[in-house]
This record gives sequence, structure tokens and C-alpha cells, in this order.
Amino acid sequence: MTGEPVSRSDVGDWTGRELDLEVGAVAHGGHCVARAEGRVVFVRHALPGERVRARVTEDTGKSFCRADAVEVLEASPDRVQPPCPVAGPGLCGGCDWQHASPEAQRRLKAHVVAEQLERLAGLSWPVEVEPLADSPLRWRSRARFVTGGDGRPGLRALRSHDVIALEDCPITLEGAAAAGLDRRARPGTEFEVTQDARSTVHVAEIRPGGRPRQLQGGVAVERAAGRTWRVAAHGFWQVHPAAAETFAAVVAEWAAAPSGGRVWDLYAGAGLFASVLAEQVGADGQVLAIESGRRAVRDGQSTLADLPQLRWRVGRVERIVSTVEPRADVVVLDPPRKGAGAAVVGAIAAAGPERVVYVACDPAALARDVATFDGHGYRLRALRAFDAFPMTQHVECIALLER
Repeated sequence: MTGEPVSRSDVGDWTGRELDLEVGAVAHGGHCVARAEGRVVFVRHALPGERVRARVTEDTGKSFCRADAVEVLEASPDRVQPPCPVAGPGLCGGCDWQHASPEAQRRLKAHVVAEQLERLAGLSWPVEVEPLADSPLRWRSRARFVTGGDGRPGLRALRSHDVIALEDCPITLEGAAAAGLDRRARPGTEFEVTQDARSTVHVAEIRPGGRPRQLQGGVAVERAAGRTWRVAAHGFWQVHPAAAETFAAVVAEWAAAPSGGRVWDLYAGAGLFASVLAEQVGADGQVLAIESGRRAVRDGQSTLADLPQLRWRVGRVERIVSTVEPRADVVVLDPPRKGAGAAVVGAIAAAGPERVVYVACDPAALARDVATFDGHGYRLRALRAFDAFPMTQHVECIALLER
């Protein structure tokens, strides 16, 4: 089942067609790669090395199509029974790897990170994905459920607006899952739920075309980096309960900001990393935290009011970094999924930091930015990857770059 790539114009629309496939390597996006009649087939619900019967779910006329493994003909030893009854073909799109053992999931993610670094940054780098907890279940502290046509909440099917009604979501903390799913509302209503460090559950309702309405709670109490944080319940905070503490410790170790130094914290959120950086530089140093979310900045200013060495700027990072004094001993950044981009990387390099600590939730974006940093003379020196989103394709990485 190999050959030269072909387009749909040569073979017709494959949607609905069933194929017997030998499944190859995992790819970025929660699927594996197979080939049929010269075309690439991205197969979900399969594992490398398996032989499956797959049904094509999407064919847009390019050299590839998408498919679901609907029958496993030869199973991988890493295959397990999914703990959720709707984690199968054509069902809930919230998870990608429930059919793989936790150890296999981490190996798959490690392969993806390494492949992206090699393909996009030209780096051959060994990657190990570390677990944050013993169990891959009941870790999600923040979730958003949506009601379907019958008014019952659930999650959407993959690449679809169809809502799969749920009785439970086994990756979500029990209190948050119950608070979001034990409701009825008009179709299209969303329930945003958060369970904080005190196990208090916060719920906001978002009706179609309307503004969020807080049904219970609203201010979450979180604990990390030796502090208690009061933050907007549905604003940005790490989703896995162990993530904030773990990531803050790694950032502190690798940043090693000098006493009296000048440090930038970009995409600072409520200031989790800024707090540990401020402790490192001390009263004679300066930490500049840049964040576009005004509520996050207000939360950070309140929690970190005892740190006069911390200054805040509100706005888009790519705009503000070009207006500040281009000098920093260390830069920490935690950009959105799309990455920092060339302009921000260039501004960081112009500031001349000895070290850059980059927190990334997307391995492709990380690899692109690592390549851009390399062009400015910064080399990747260390990398740790964490399974902060078990059962899904997502992985969190922290990279150290040095001049």
C-alpha cells in the first residue's frame, strides 16, 4: 500500500470508504500515519504497528485523508480498554489516546516532540515525557461542556459540532464533572467549570450569543510556589493540579536569575513564574511581567503586592517588548499555542539574556521558535517534557536556551 502521492482528483472521494491499513508512526495531532494507494491516511484510534480496518471520515481532495480505526485486526501490546465508554470512533473528541497504556501514551508524545524538533529545528534530541501523577484519570480541574439538541451537556465529536452527551468525564475532577454535567439547558449553552485547590467548584453559564453568567463561585484559590493565589476561576491557570508547582520549580532552577538582576516574564498570566523570579533577583533587582489579560494582571498585582521589584505591563507581548529597554539577564516566556514568533524571539535576543526559559504547550511551535532562537545565537541546552494532559495528544515542555 505504498506509491507516489496522489490527489483525490485521481482517485475520487474516499469518504466512507473502508481500508485495511498497516499503521505506522505517531504524528503530531493525536493520530498515526498509514498509506493506501499512494495516499497518506491519518488514522485515529490506532497505535503504531497495528493492522486495522479504518473508515475514511474526511477527504478534502489533497494527498491525504483522515480515518478512524473501526476494527483492530492485529493489536499492539500497548492497547488497553478505554476507561470512557464514548472514547471511540465517531464519539467524544475530548481524548486521543485512551486506547493506549499510560506508559505508551508518554512514549508517543515523546516521539512527537523529538520528531518536531528534528523536522523543524534540525535537532536530534532525546525526549522523555514525565508523569505528573500516578493516575491518568481525574486530573482536569477546568473544563467546558456544551449542551446538545436534547439539552444535555457533553463534549463535541472531533472536528464536528455534534455534541456527545456525557454521564461523566473520567479525566475531569469529580466535582467539576458533576457540576457541569448534572444540568439541562437550551441547545448550545456552555457550562464552564473549575475545581480549585480547596475543591471548591465554580460554574459559569454561557448562553448562545450571551455573556458569561456566574452560577456559583467565581474566584478560585490555588496554591503554588509557596503562595496562595486568588485568581479568576475561569481565567488562565494550569489545568493539571500538579502542574503549577512543578513548572514553577523547573523555571526557578533553570532561570537562576542573579541577585539584583533584570528579568522579563512574558505572557505572565497571574505571575506564577514572576513570583519565583522576583524572589531570585531580590529587592535590588527588577522583574518585568507582560500580560494581555487585564483580570490576570489584577489578580497578580493583588497576590504579589509584597514584591516591589515586580512591575507589570498590560498588553500584547509583541507590541510591548519593542517599547521597553532592551536589556535582560534572563527571560522566561510561556506563549499561547501558536508560539512566540519571530518578532518576539528577535526582541528577546536583542535584550541579550544569558538564559531563556521557554514553557511550551505545543511541540511544533516550540520547535519553530527554537530554530528562530538558534538563528540569533541561542542554543537549546536542556528540555523536560511533562504529561500534563493525560489521555490527550497534548504535552507540556520546558526548554532552556543559552547564548
